[in-house]
Amino acid sequence: MKPYPPPPWNMHGSLWLSAFRLREAADERHPAGTYGVALVSYEDPSPLTYYELLVARTTKNRAGKGAVTITDIWVDSEASQAGGRELWAIPKQLCDFDMESSFRGPVTSTDWTATLERRPIVSAHFTDVSRAAVRVPFTGLVEQPGIEEHPDVADVEMKGSARALPCRSRWDFAADGPLGFLRGARRLGSFRMAGFRLSFT
Repeated sequence: MKPYPPPPWNMHGSLWLSAFRLREAADERHPAGTYGVALVSYEDPSPLTYYELLVARTTKNRAGKGAVTITDIWVDSEASQAGGRELWAIPKQLCDFDMESSFRGPVTSTDWTATLERRPIVSAHFTDVSRAAVRVPFTGLVEQPGIEEHPDVADVEMKGSARALPCRSRWDFAADGPLGFLRGARRLGSFRMAGFRLSFT
């Protein structure tokens, strides 16, 4: 038996995301362009519960539609890692996370850290009132180039709903870490999706 559930994955949780503009290519995998950097908490009743850090670049898929390609991603679940790689060519790696939220009225303050073999990748702080927002639908497309576990290009569709609003954010990418290339990128904006429901197929 596979260690992960079959698709679709019907996920629940919260996401904190900032968009960044990278003016010059960092390397072959990270050309100049717009990137989203997100920290995600997948919670019950998701079929798998775990934390995630991902970087995705905006692009056009083979059909000419707006999409994203995930360039970098870490999780703290071996089952999620295997499923992401084998089902959708998402190059998930493993790392460790700490996340803590506090609440004061409608305001949520959240601190995140992600570390790889005890070395920091990123730390981030967010303040938002998204829990008070009206639930709205969202959709998105992902196109992933093939990897060893899934050699063909993978096309993924995301559909769901969330309570989403802009938020305040502060990011610190470790200079000697795998996301150090984002230290010079310009932050365009940030938002939180609270209590999302997401179907990933």
